[in-house]
Amino acid sequence: MFEHEKNRIYMVDEDNQMLAVITFPTHSDNTVIIDHTYVSPSLRGQGIAGKLMEETVSHLRENNLKARLSCSYAREWFQRHPECNDVLDKN
Repeated sequence: MFEHEKNRIYMVDEDNQMLAVITFPTHSDNTVIIDHTYVSPSLRGQGIAGKLMEETVSHLRENNLKARLSCSYAREWFQRHPECNDVLDKN
């Protein structure tokens, strides 16, 4: 479903058009900044953004990374999912 590249996880359609993406550029050796989440209007309301967040949390855990949040959706999502706060940078 999702493709992984350095500092982003995304989904495209059969025409290679972006349907959903989350970006998290590197801040330091083990910290990234979740700075953007996008879901195409055609997919909104289907939980895709939440699935992107879950995929990102898994990626962060697997790679021993911490995240800072500048994306408003990510901040709201983490408030609703405190069980995932172990991946947040506390500094």
